[in-house]
Amino acid sequence: MKICVGKCLIALGLFLVGTSSASAATGKTEADLLLGAVKARPGSTILAGIHLDMPKGWHTYWRNAGDSGEATQIDWDLPQGITPGNIRWPVPDKYNQAGLYTYVYHDEVVLVVPLRVSPEISAGEYSIKASVGWLECAEVCLPGSAELTGRLKIGETAESADDLGLIRDFQKRMPKQDVALNVDAGWQSTTNSAVRALVISAENIEGRRVTDFFPYGAKDYVVQPATDVISKKGDRVRLKKRVEKFGDEWPSEIEGLLVASSEKEGYPVGVEVTLSPGSSEKEAEVAQAGEGGAAGFTAGKLLKMIAFALIGGVILNVMPCVLPVISLKILGFVNQSQDEPKRVRKMGLIYTMGVLASFLALASVVIGVQQAGKSAGWGMQLANPYFLMIMTVVVTLVALNLFGVFEIYLTGNAMQAASQASSREGASGAFFSGVLATALATPCTAPFLAVALGFAFLQPPWIIVLIFLVVGLGLAAPYLLLSWKPGWLRFLPKPGPWMERFKIIMGFPMLATAIWLFYLLANHYGRAGVLWIGLFLVILGLVAWIWGTFVQGGARYRRLAVGICAVLLISGYWYTLEGRLQWRSTVAASQEDGMETSRKTGLIDWREWSPEAVKEARQEGHVVLVDFTADWCLTCQVNEETSLEIPSTQKKLEEVNGVAFKADYTSVPERMTKVLQRYDRAGVPLVLVYPSALNREPIVLPQILRPKLVHRKLEQAAEMGNPSDQKSKTTLTSK
Repeated sequence: MKICVGKCLIALGLFLVGTSSASAATGKTEADLLLGAVKARPGSTILAGIHLDMPKGWHTYWRNAGDSGEATQIDWDLPQGITPGNIRWPVPDKYNQAGLYTYVYHDEVVLVVPLRVSPEISAGEYSIKASVGWLECAEVCLPGSAELTGRLKIGETAESADDLGLIRDFQKRMPKQDVALNVDAGWQSTTNSAVRALVISAENIEGRRVTDFFPYGAKDYVVQPATDVISKKGDRVRLKKRVEKFGDEWPSEIEGLLVASSEKEGYPVGVEVTLSPGSSEKEAEVAQAGEGGAAGFTAGKLLKMIAFALIGGVILNVMPCVLPVISLKILGFVNQSQDEPKRVRKMGLIYTMGVLASFLALASVVIGVQQAGKSAGWGMQLANPYFLMIMTVVVTLVALNLFGVFEIYLTGNAMQAASQASSREGASGAFFSGVLATALATPCTAPFLAVALGFAFLQPPWIIVLIFLVVGLGLAAPYLLLSWKPGWLRFLPKPGPWMERFKIIMGFPMLATAIWLFYLLANHYGRAGVLWIGLFLVILGLVAWIWGTFVQGGARYRRLAVGICAVLLISGYWYTLEGRLQWRSTVAASQEDGMETSRKTGLIDWREWSPEAVKEARQEGHVVLVDFTADWCLTCQVNEETSLEIPSTQKKLEEVNGVAFKADYTSVPERMTKVLQRYDRAGVPLVLVYPSALNREPIVLPQILRPKLVHRKLEQAAEMGNPSDQKSKTTLTSK
């Protein structure tokens, strides 16, 4: 009834003011078109914004207006080669007038829209036009509209605009995507009526008490704006909302914002969530108790996950990430074949200790991240520029050592690091080999491993530690077994001069690893930044050569050589990394001068992933392929080259009326981590195929893809396109 009253008020307002001209600005609100860039490069994305400046006491509406009102509409008239993305709505205020609850913006708002510039667009100046319509209300409601125009130059360089500052100010008011929330939802009771109570149990948003849930609009149901606070206990709150359905079925998923008020920012703070209340009493009991967190498990499931972790750790040994270190271990065993069995077993145990210690450190990081309220993911350290920088330097030195440029000596004794495990492995070398193997293993996932880690990341700390240690044991198992069965070493070639040549050959895959890590640094420091990193690595290589040639290989100029090495290393570091690069103050290469760059495209026309975009594509009748990937994920790159970015997959997408989205997990965004956890994955790769029917769950593809498998799943999703009465899987994820 309230909704009807609200709509009647709007109709009355429209009747009083009459129709408005489509060619001129109308209403009391002033509208402006903001562009974040004066000049853009082909293939980039710029930020545009519709700025609505309302008189005091007036307001416009959010994407879901509430009991009354209408959302602002934007119709773009853009030149060929420039396409708009979805509107990004700031978190609104909740407004109560005469018992009608609406979601509104007071004073002013900027609705941000990304504009994608095609790589094939020609250089020149283009006109950007937008027809904007809104409803503005105070005591009465008036329709407003405006025809807005801006100019954008396309060229080889990018230049930000003055409007970028205002756009950025309102970007801060967008729903947060880097916050992990512990949220549960459930129906309070069964009912035969069209209205049902929904209970939401949520923890604080970065220390701010959750006060409300703002639902997105839907065609087959409405979440009434009124909210009841059931209880507040500790850092959790329980809210009650009422849902009215228009069809036969209750919604299996309800999307919207969990909102907290903030005196510090002066505007509400929100986090996007998808609630999956299900249809049983069990979810309601969990929600009413205010409990959330770890996914339940039985002893049988735990044993199964332990087995998966062990098998996955063993398989990691043949993944491309670990192959450079594996080659070194093979040489180590060749050399050990002539040693006493006791020493061989000792080296195997020390190597295993290095692996287990590293996995224990990784588990500690995961637990620490989760205790801080964030979501952890497998390989997340590769999103850290400092870790990448250190690993690039270490792996480069290992490669130079394998090439024989220099040797490593500690306290006068030859105590080799990981790379010297190939010739005369000592205790420190065996331990560090385990550490290096673990560090290089994290970009890869293996069959069984992703399932086990996805399970562990949702469990209490002791389960996380257990699963990580079992994965480490699997990684070390082949070498531990060989060390305790030294008789099997007789099948390896005998030591000889070939080992030195093989050692040099193994320096090349290690050098390739360093180049790959160097490539990943470009995501954090940009194209200009990697120049200074590369220059520092050249200086480091020169220092290593001088050290090996004149300090370790001779006595006449040793002191002079030590001094030259110190000067080169210190001055080179301070000039390149500290002075020119300022490497401890990283910049995101994906955003500069107000520009948002998209991932490179190949045969397939990849779109930028978002849950809203996927839902919109499915509503349009498309089968949707989503590839969660990362630049540092070697398994992801192999999948793309062998099974996704190939002509046959492109053709199959066209046949099934499919579209493809790429979700870039390189910087480990919190929003994507929650999606990965929803499908029991601890990290990428994750490839999903969605049928067009919204009531169908996506098809989850395995970690290692094959072209025929991808094509078959696309066909299967196309056949599932017609909606059917299938009970959806109960899930919940924060976005």
